[in-house]
Amino acid sequence: MATLTYYAVELIPVEGADLTPDLIAKHAGHLRELDGDGKLILAGPFADDPRGLLVLNCADAGAARAILDVDPLVVAGVRTYRVHSWLIANADNGYTP
Repeated sequence: MATLTYYAVELIPVEGADLTPDLIAKHAGHLRELDGDGKLILAGPFADDPRGLLVLNCADAGAARAILDVDPLVVAGVRTYRVHSWLIANADNGYTP
C-alpha cells in the first residue's frame, strides 16, 4: 500500500507586521484557488496561538513551498512559513503510516 503524504504548513507571524483585513481577504482568495485545484485539504488559524496551519496535497515539499511563496501573507511579509512532510495514519493503512 502506498504511503499517503500531505504537507503541513505552519504560517508564522512576522513580529511587528500588520495583518490587515485586505490581506486576509487576498489570502482567503488564494486558499479558494488552491481548494478549487484540489491542493488544499484544510486550513485555518489556531484559536490559542497566532500561527495558522495549512494541509496541502501536492507532489513534494518544493511544490508546497512554491504555493506558499505566492501566498499574499508571505508576499506582503506578514507571515513566514515552515513546511513539514506529514504521513497520514488512517483506517486504510491500519493507522500506521
